[in-house]
Amino acid sequence: MKKDSWWGRICSVDLHQCDVKLVNNPLAIKRYVRQLCTLIKMKRHGPCRVERFGSGRLRGHSMMQFIETSSITAHFDDFGHRAFIDVFSCKKFDSKKVAAFSKKFFRAKRARTHVYERR
Repeated sequence: MKKDSWWGRICSVDLHQCDVKLVNNPLAIKRYVRQLCTLIKMKRHGPCRVERFGSGRLRGHSMMQFIETSSITAHFDDFGHRAFIDVFSCKKFDSKKVAAFSKKFFRAKRARTHVYERR
């Protein structure tokens, strides 16, 4: 494969034991997206969409934000106080910044990050 065939990066951050007041709050989730985009220098395209749906242990918010170079999505677990965040972009960004900022913003006690390079 050619060296210049790099297409993009996806950074997946799994957060556990988050602050309930943040993961269950659509305004906080939108604020997180704005601040994250500023931090990693991504230009938002259109509005951030946050909706709550599901039932029982599968209830929570989902978020979608287009960015000029792809998207940021997240799913929040009301019952388990968890967040599952994915940033995909064909513009390079610092995955460590995404993980550290996300953990701090949602006041998570534990975090796990996976980074995949797309080719």
